[in-house]
Amino acid sequence: MPFVTTGDGVEIFYKDWGSGRPVMFHHGWPLSSDDWDAQLLFLVRWGYRVVAHDRRGHGRSAQVGHGHDMDRYAADAAAVVAHLGLRDVVHVGHCAGGGEVARYVARHGAGRVAKAVLIAAVPPLMVQTESNPAGLPVEVFDGFREGVATDRSQFYLDIASGPFYGFNRPGADVSPGIIQNWWRQGMAGSAQAHYEGIRAFSETDFTDDLRAIDVPTLLLHGDDDQIVPIANSARPAVTLVEHADLKVYPGLSHGMCTVNADTVNADLLDFIKS
Repeated sequence: MPFVTTGDGVEIFYKDWGSGRPVMFHHGWPLSSDDWDAQLLFLVRWGYRVVAHDRRGHGRSAQVGHGHDMDRYAADAAAVVAHLGLRDVVHVGHCAGGGEVARYVARHGAGRVAKAVLIAAVPPLMVQTESNPAGLPVEVFDGFREGVATDRSQFYLDIASGPFYGFNRPGADVSPGIIQNWWRQGMAGSAQAHYEGIRAFSETDFTDDLRAIDVPTLLLHGDDDQIVPIANSARPAVTLVEHADLKVYPGLSHGMCTVNADTVNADLLDFIKS
């Protein structure tokens, strides 16, 4: 299996499929690179090289007890990029992975990044603070921590069968397979990494990272996202990136890359080709 060893000795698993211009994917919490399969297979068929890694403590990467913060996540992504010698890369991040993309591009991407895509992403800042009164109360994230610490298995089933994909909405076309696959990915990772990762994605302020991004950037967000509400994420984020556009999908959920893959894939391809 393909792994790269980071500077602090952590083995990071990655997928590297196809050939052509590289597109690198950064997954959301608490999942793995498998969450991008619909995008990876689609772009391979269009002649692109696709790369996706499992964040430390997630999926098949090492379940280490340290480094579960955005600085290290971005450095780990940089280690994969350097190991594979990637340049002219389009970086695509979902949810927490969108924060990872923002920090990677700002701190490690000079000369290597062509474009960025933030999908249902957490920047600029999720948690409510004095300077971010529109954020979500910290009690929301305390609830996530409680769920991980007490009955992670049931908590993950509840997220996947409810708000993540909008399966709790009236008339939703619920897929047991999608729910089980989300649960499978989550339970493959480390409980400690997932617990500490909640702080990383909710309390990291990406404002300066967004301002530092100097490549064309596309933000994609559903206006029925119950996990990362659009009002305090994509809408302010697009105003902070110099060359950014926001596309809003009416009625779509946080998990639109899976349940609305055809729609998202078409827009992703158009942006990559543009």
